[in-house]
Amino acid sequence: MPYASSPAAQAGTIALGGDLTVNRMGFGAMRITGKGIWGPPANITAALATLRRAVELGVNFIDTADSYGPDVSEELIAQALWPYPAGLVIATKAGWTRHGPGVWQHNASPAHIEQAIEGSLKRLRLERIDVYLLHIPDPAVSFDASMDALARLKERGKIRHVGLSNVTLEHIQRARRIVPIVSVENRYSFSDREWDFVLDYCEANGIAFLPWGPMAQGRKANEVVEKIAAARRVSTMVVSLAWLLRRSPVTLPIPGTSNAKHLEENMSAAAFRLTDAEFAELAAVVTKPYWLRG
Repeated sequence: MPYASSPAAQAGTIALGGDLTVNRMGFGAMRITGKGIWGPPANITAALATLRRAVELGVNFIDTADSYGPDVSEELIAQALWPYPAGLVIATKAGWTRHGPGVWQHNASPAHIEQAIEGSLKRLRLERIDVYLLHIPDPAVSFDASMDALARLKERGKIRHVGLSNVTLEHIQRARRIVPIVSVENRYSFSDREWDFVLDYCEANGIAFLPWGPMAQGRKANEVVEKIAAARRVSTMVVSLAWLLRRSPVTLPIPGTSNAKHLEENMSAAAFRLTDAEFAELAAVVTKPYWLRG
C-alpha cells in the first residue's frame, strides 16, 4: 500500500530536518521486547508480524533504542523489514545501558555514544541512522560533551539528523547551539501535560515532538476521554491519540504494541477526528501534574 494513501497517512505528514517527510502516526518499538523491556518477546513471530503490519498500514517512522532488549528491538526490526522499503525512517537512541529487567543506567559519555552507534548500525543493517537521539542526559557527563559527540558523528556521515529525548527546554536550547535538532521525545499525553511548554517551543521552531506514554503510563483514562470514547464507540486510546494529533501540527505519536490487532486499532486514530465541541470539552479539563496522580 503506498504511504500516501495508507491509514497512517490520514494523520497528515511532518518534515524532519526539511528533507525527511513521514506520516504523523509512527510506531514505537519498545514493546516488541520481553517483560521489563528485557530479552526477546514471548512470541517472536507475533512481534515480527506486528512490525510488518505497521509498514503495511503506512507507518514510515519507527522509533527504537539500543537499550530496548537491549539490542533486541533493533535486531527484530531488521529481521522483519530489511531490505527496508523506500521512505522508511528508523530513529534510534543511545544514553541508557541495561543490566536486567526494568533496570536502566545512564551512560551518555562520548566514548559510549561512539560505541553505541556502531552497534545500532550493525544491528539495523544501515550505513547511516536517519534520526539518532540522545536517550536521556547523563548527570555524570557534560551535556555539551554528549552533544558534541553526536555532532561529530553527523559530520562523519553516521547520522543524518540529531534528536533529543527526556529533556528540558534548557537542554534543547543548549543542544541547538551545537547541532540542529529535528525531534524531541518526551513523556506526554492528554492527562500528563507537564511538557506543554516544550511542545509549544517545538511547534514554534519546527521541531517534531514525539510523545511517549500516550495513555499516561497505563493509568486509567480521564473521565472526559472515557465519555467521548463511549459516545463515539471507539477506545480511549483512539481518543487520546486523536487529541495528540490535534494538539499540535508537530506531534508525531509513536504508540507501541506487539499485537497486530492492537496496532490496527491505534492506527485508526489517524483518521479519527474530534469535533470542535469535543476538543473544547477536553481543553477545559485541568489535569494533575504527573507526580501527584495516584
